[in-house]
Amino acid sequence: MERVNKKNKNTGYGAAPVFFTAISTILGVILILRLGYAIGSLGFWGVIFIILLGHLITIPTALAVSELATNTRVEGGGEYFIISRSFGLKIGSTIGIALYFSQVISLAFYIIGFTEAFTPLFNWWVTSFGYELPRQAISIPALLLLSILILQKGSSLGIKMLYIVNFLLFVSLLLFFMGKPVSDSEEFTQLTTSNFTFINKDHFFLIFAICFPGFTGMTAGVGMSGDLKNPSKSIPIGTMVGTLMGLIVYILVVWKLSASASQTDLLSDQFIMSRIAVYGEYIIPVGLAACTLSSAVGSIMVAPRILQAIAIDKNIPFPRFNNFLSKGKGKNNEPFNATLISVCIAFIFVIIGDMNAVAGIITMFFLITYGTLCLISFLNHFGSSPSYRPRFKSKWYFSLGGFILSVWVMFKINSLYTILAYITIIVIYLFIEHSNKNEKGIVSIFRGALFQLNRLLHVYLQKKQGEMENEEWRPAAICISSNSFERNKILQLMKWISHQHGFGTYFHFIEGYYSKQTYTESRKILHQLIQTEHGHKNALYIDTMISPSYTSAIAQVIQTPSISGMENNMVIFEYKKTKPEELNRILDNINLARAGNFDICIFAQSDYPIRNRNDIHVWIRSTDEKNTNLMILLGYIIIAHPIWKQSHIKLFIACSKNQNEQVKDQLSERIAEGRLPITLTNIEIVALLEGQTTSDLIAQKSRLAGLTIIGFREEIIKHNPIDFFNEFEGIGDVLFVNAAQSKEII
Repeated sequence: MERVNKKNKNTGYGAAPVFFTAISTILGVILILRLGYAIGSLGFWGVIFIILLGHLITIPTALAVSELATNTRVEGGGEYFIISRSFGLKIGSTIGIALYFSQVISLAFYIIGFTEAFTPLFNWWVTSFGYELPRQAISIPALLLLSILILQKGSSLGIKMLYIVNFLLFVSLLLFFMGKPVSDSEEFTQLTTSNFTFINKDHFFLIFAICFPGFTGMTAGVGMSGDLKNPSKSIPIGTMVGTLMGLIVYILVVWKLSASASQTDLLSDQFIMSRIAVYGEYIIPVGLAACTLSSAVGSIMVAPRILQAIAIDKNIPFPRFNNFLSKGKGKNNEPFNATLISVCIAFIFVIIGDMNAVAGIITMFFLITYGTLCLISFLNHFGSSPSYRPRFKSKWYFSLGGFILSVWVMFKINSLYTILAYITIIVIYLFIEHSNKNEKGIVSIFRGALFQLNRLLHVYLQKKQGEMENEEWRPAAICISSNSFERNKILQLMKWISHQHGFGTYFHFIEGYYSKQTYTESRKILHQLIQTEHGHKNALYIDTMISPSYTSAIAQVIQTPSISGMENNMVIFEYKKTKPEELNRILDNINLARAGNFDICIFAQSDYPIRNRNDIHVWIRSTDEKNTNLMILLGYIIIAHPIWKQSHIKLFIACSKNQNEQVKDQLSERIAEGRLPITLTNIEIVALLEGQTTSDLIAQKSRLAGLTIIGFREEIIKHNPIDFFNEFEGIGDVLFVNAAQSKEII
């Protein structure tokens, strides 16, 4: 995989820029302009709940990012690089594009917030000239000037600004905490008591959407990964310290605002902090300008680097666009062209100028990104991949909680937008997948987790095997045959059994000793069989078996664990009616299979095509007491397959004339108790005429049946078995059934 960024090892930064980028973005426009309004709307505890809920999403994400960053070599592209190198370029590009737009829109958001620092100017303008000056008169030139400076100076200018901005922000907060309440009157004291209750709960998630961008700064520093000396060390330290410090400051500011201003002041004055802070009319606008400008610098540095990294990996389905966006300037490969595109997009949202609307859009983009990062972290934990060895370790339940909360909050904010957002993500993924078919896709994310889940389920089912023996029976059938490509019907039968109610494993038998040559042959055959069945909906598991003889192959197969988690309980043999000599090796090995207490089925294939529009005939004789329920259940299980949807199960009961009514009543009661789809009209009592054999009767009644199920006893194997199985030449496909023990129809 191509490297995203080649940086000069002597010019990398440490953890400080990561921390300062994060903290200046966290303690930004939301803290100064919207936190007071949130307290006035929801009260102290309502906003505390917003802060805690937001950090229950952002902290697991910060932990996940830190963990992923210490598991792989991190270069340019931040979170995009981390995701793409962990789970492939398709997933990385999809989430990277969402993250890119969230950062670009954030740039516009912070520029709009920066404009609010000039509120005294706008007020003076209205007083002097009698009309309002559009906010865009400041925001558009500010974005243009910032863009020119970044394009000319690169990331070095942004890093220098971070230290100055954070110093001004620190001074602003210090003077704010040193400030006094806006009023010392007794009336004010009574008013502020309401600030410490949870009020107006109906607007909680609307205000959450407005406030959440203030918490998203914790990953801002990750986007600088290409400019760091040691990203795997700097990212966890800078991200986690910034996140925790931001949480503490937010709680303290909420407390200070709640105790210093009335609900009316909080709702009506977005610059309420300036009325509380010492020299607030000067320092708070300066602090706002500093932090919003810093956040804007962070976004304008991060977003283009994500886009450049995606283009360098050639994940945009337009080669010329990839070449254009991947080009940089200078020894650090500054993303010049990607910055141009990002600024153009940001201009659109700056022109819109509505801070609350832009905040809501940012929230949805960030929640999708954070939720995905948490999900990836959880799947890494659960999958327990040997290649996942991060030096910084989180806990799986943090990541799972962050994912669930992010999805839940999105739906609470706006269900329609959430659905549209996820549809957009899916469309982006499918578009990228179409143009990058050779890269790892979404399957790679879930493979390890599915393997782990499968292992845990198998162990659990094995431990519960004793309890399951008393539960209802279902087939877990195994079949071995060397005629996979010559005969299609046995594969069809196995698919019918394993479609809905049962499990099936089919082995292609390769006669010979295990060697490199036979192993290579088995892999080719297995691939061919899987490709043949690809696109057909079935739950049949296919494998190969190399063994010196048919007998040794049977011995191996019947000891093979079932993929279903329950023990295999049925062995199905197959032969072709026109080749009765194949019966000999089946009959020689039936006792071997019966030693394991398996139910035995022998499938006799005719040359007729499958008659799936005809009924399945089940023949019950007086000697089939142990086989009866198994034959009925197999008929029901097979007919559940869609190929038999126009067919029915028909029972034929062969008995003497004087037993007709008694046998019919007993069978009707059994079917009714078992709730099987067999009606009395599908039960036929057939009396043998004098001199007539059962095989003649079956040949007469089931000549056109889709499948005929006939039971046989163990004694048949001991006395003239060839004659018994060859008696049914006049009908189509036959499934001979011998139950190891009687089954109960529940």
